[in-house]
Amino acid sequence: MRFLFLGDVMGRSGRDAINERLPGIIERYKFDFVVVNGENASHGKGLTEAHFNAIRNAGADIVTLGDHAFDQREALSYIERETTLIRPINMAPGTPGRGAMFVEGRNGHRVLVINAQGRVFMPPIDDPFRAVEAAVAACPLGEQADAIIVDFHTEATSEIQAMGVFLDGKVSLVVGTHTHIPTADHRVLRGGTALMADAGMCGDFESIIGTESDEPLNRFLTGIPIGRFTPAEGEATLCGVAVETDPRTGLAVRVLPLRIGGSLAQAEPIFD
Repeated sequence: MRFLFLGDVMGRSGRDAINERLPGIIERYKFDFVVVNGENASHGKGLTEAHFNAIRNAGADIVTLGDHAFDQREALSYIERETTLIRPINMAPGTPGRGAMFVEGRNGHRVLVINAQGRVFMPPIDDPFRAVEAAVAACPLGEQADAIIVDFHTEATSEIQAMGVFLDGKVSLVVGTHTHIPTADHRVLRGGTALMADAGMCGDFESIIGTESDEPLNRFLTGIPIGRFTPAEGEATLCGVAVETDPRTGLAVRVLPLRIGGSLAQAEPIFD
């Protein structure tokens, strides 16, 4: 099986890149399943229903979220009926929506996708490790699931790597989101789980993590807000990670970065 994970979609620039490039990427590399983190897709904060539908129509099988899950208030209602939209599994009991979803991909593969949020340098939230562990135990890899993908939305790369080690041999991929900066640590761990500390963003890198530079720079220099953070609208780079799995076990045999378009150095997942 071959699947693709794309990092945080940032504003209009990221949405446009998804709409224009994702269908062709799926066709070119023959991906069986696609997950996209959409938590910054709507004006840099949250995800409206219209923008969710656009990402799905471009080819995403599952859309994940993060700490901005409900910044667009309409998400509190539409997430209940959209089974392919998931928010962090370790949010408080009673939070609308779901944190994991088991779905069938376009070629019949059974895939469990789990979204979790970390606790290091992040808003208070329940234990992500035990929440993810329970979800994986309920749908084991190689038995019920052909692949298990974990989107771990957090700030600290150490926490993401710890999740990878914790789940090694039990899931296909642990990938970080949230920082918007793609890391260079993609690898397959000893037990067969692919790991990448951050997938990066789908957004304009001629910016400060996808935001027009003036206001972030002003706040670093003066500490005094004088305006709002505005998503940059230049050409976006699509950033993510591609994984190929062993059909017998669901574990990773290859993990490759993807960076296409925009100003960031290019990296295409060239499979044999």
